Amino acid sequence: MCQLTGRRNSLFAAVGAPFVANRWQEANFLLSACGLSGATGLVYGIPETSGADRLDGVQRVADTQLKIAPIGEGISLKARAYEALKSAILNMNIYADEAELRLDERDLSQRFGVSRTPLREALAQLDQEGLVRIVARRGIFIVRKTKAEILDMITVWAALESMAARLATEQAAGDEIAQLHTLVDQFSQDEIARKMGEYSDANIKFHQAIIGLGKCVLIVEMSNDLFFHMRAIRQRTIFEQDRAKRSIVDHKEIVAALEARDTERAERLVRQHTLRLRDHVDRYVNLD
Repeated sequence: MCQLTGRRNSLFAAVGAPFVANRWQEANFLLSACGLSGATGLVYGIPETSGADRLDGVQRVADTQLKIAPIGEGISLKARAYEALKSAILNMNIYADEAELRLDERDLSQRFGVSRTPLREALAQLDQEGLVRIVARRGIFIVRKTKAEILDMITVWAALESMAARLATEQAAGDEIAQLHTLVDQFSQDEIARKMGEYSDANIKFHQAIIGLGKCVLIVEMSNDLFFHMRAIRQRTIFEQDRAKRSIVDHKEIVAALEARDTERAERLVRQHTLRLRDHVDRYVNLD
């Protein structure tokens, strides 16, 4: 668990926000979610790679349209519509230039196989959570953050993940750190063009794994609030300006620092790596 005593002031200074204690029993959730404990299925809204997700050996990068599956039985229609629609939104690359952000209520009702009443209730809940925005007489839109908001989110993520890396050098077991190699060693700078989709997912899982290795539930919870937008902006930018090639080198250096239990270097490398993403977005990405 997170050792707040003695480290709390450092983390407070890094992120500029107070922590609120909550749910210590979730301490190992992120590790399993990132596939570091042999988990399968969804990884923070990212499906595990399957044969159906590959074309000519290259995994598809996140979709820019909603992928809808009919809603099954078992819970209320509203709850099922909410979970299915939220999952579909979380799997979209909403920051792609061609992303379809406007939702058609009638189309969604037909594709989900439910009436409009539970769908409207689900959309109202998603509106309250900030994932969609319901605009009177205009429609329903998936929410994208402004460029200024994204820059702030990346800055906070850099503080959270770098602190998690620092904690990981002290808290994580050797075999847990070693499993990061499964997300790093299969890629090289020379072949990255052939594995774009696969590396995009591995890149995101790598950063989620660092968060989990810190074993601080409060850092996990704070990063969860940022994850949807961080995942999408990483997916949009990872293959711009040769960022993927640089990313591979950075990841290998980070793993080496963690394995060496070099606390200061691990923290610095992770922070610099994420702040380079911030610099790229600031200079090259138009979101407004």
